[in-house]
Amino acid sequence: MAETTVDEVLAELAALDEPKARAVNEKHGDDHGVNLSKLRAVAKRLKTQQDLARELWATDDTAAKLLAMLICRPKAFERAELDAMLRTARTPKVHDWLVNYVVKKSPHAEELREAWFADPDPVVASAGWALTTARVPAMTEGLAELLDVIEKDMKDAPDRLQWAMNHCLAQIGIEHADLRARAIDIGERLEVLKDYPTPPNCTSPFAPVWIAEIVRRR
Repeated sequence: MAETTVDEVLAELAALDEPKARAVNEKHGDDHGVNLSKLRAVAKRLKTQQDLARELWATDDTAAKLLAMLICRPKAFERAELDAMLRTARTPKVHDWLVNYVVKKSPHAEELREAWFADPDPVVASAGWALTTARVPAMTEGLAELLDVIEKDMKDAPDRLQWAMNHCLAQIGIEHADLRARAIDIGERLEVLKDYPTPPNCTSPFAPVWIAEIVRRR
């Protein structure tokens, strides 16, 4: 499949675009209509193709960018390249997949985590928080300071950053029993995502409920 061109892939993705799926995705800020199972099937057929992945990312097509992250070699990207990619990741799904499928597997992940965590752009900062949350289970220090920042800043943070900080709060409460009471107290006082609409059989993102439910399951 090495001869597959970007235009051929874009045409295939366009044929897979479904209006109903697009309508659902657009409610979450994602401007594509390709069923993700079908997208993964395309990726499975294409296998790993780093050059094609770079070309797909360079398009302005969200489905193409998602596909790029499924066929790329995460360790092949330079630090500056990943930084630039994050800053042009317009939609939530592209942003999330880039952090979780690519950056987390990169040798530059820790450098980028530190740089993004303090970035003035709240969407970039949210990536730094997401990478920090991934480190929480193994962390033995710095957790109280993270809770200090969450307690001070989460209530008024922009949506994407607030969501990432809340995830970190829940993760600290879940993974570190000695800090659980403080994490729950912060969540209860700030009430971030307390009224978030949660489907049946799903766990609420409200940190006190989230923490209690995961701890109960364990």
